[in-house]
Amino acid sequence: MPYEYTGDTHGDLVASYRADEPPFPTDPARSHPRRGSLRDEPPLLKQLLFPRCWNATTLLDDPEETRARLTDLGRCLSTGVEAYADDTTDPTAVVDRVLDRLPAIRTRIKKDATAAYKGDPAAKSYCEVIRSYPGFQAVVTHRVAHVLYGAGSAEYARELAEYAKSETGIDIHPGATIGDHFFVDHGTGVVVGETATVGDWARIYQNVTLGALHFEEAEGDDHMLAKGYKRHPDVGDHVVIGAGSNVLGPVEIGDHVSIGANSWVTEDIPDHTSVFISEHPELERKPND
Repeated sequence: MPYEYTGDTHGDLVASYRADEPPFPTDPARSHPRRGSLRDEPPLLKQLLFPRCWNATTLLDDPEETRARLTDLGRCLSTGVEAYADDTTDPTAVVDRVLDRLPAIRTRIKKDATAAYKGDPAAKSYCEVIRSYPGFQAVVTHRVAHVLYGAGSAEYARELAEYAKSETGIDIHPGATIGDHFFVDHGTGVVVGETATVGDWARIYQNVTLGALHFEEAEGDDHMLAKGYKRHPDVGDHVVIGAGSNVLGPVEIGDHVSIGANSWVTEDIPDHTSVFISEHPELERKPND
């Protein structure tokens, strides 16, 4: 026989729902965008940004079709913005701001594709980068999420960033400020914190963290960490950060800096400097018994 629950937990759960108080969500009328293995926003973004690579060539010569696709994306974005909106948020203005910025975002993302193609000897074409590279996919989402974050929809921006992380293994907080020609190679395990900034032509590899070193506690609450202060690195232009490296705290990494693999950086690095581990562990060998 099909399972049917016959206990009393349903009553306890309903009572628990009704007992919720702020800051937990208490508004039953809010509708959130679908969460799961697929979302509606990314395919629409891909088509609008690179129609030739995502089977949307009808957009190339038909402005009205493009307008319709923008409307579809705008409705998705509006659902996400409205889910977190308060009385000071104008969802339509936020969505218009994102959609109006798409041409400029597309110009920047094309620079990111160029950086990936030039920065990876294995890259065979720009279309391969656009369709296949996880670092590029994460940056596409970040460019849009960052606009949402700056427009006052930080929570929804974070949802998009978390979707990108689940798809790519790359965690870029939407608050992070990323310069032009940004390339994340391989990318799995990369973390870029909320208050990090990265300059132009930066290239980082897998398992790199641009993170916090210490956390401040909020006044008057022993269990609350303070929010809204600078705690992540500032990385300059033309910087390469090797696999497994950790750059932690509000440190300044200058221009034309190379940070070798598995480095641990917690202090400022001046321009035109290479940082690396001076004494690598020795590899020992012995015959198998």
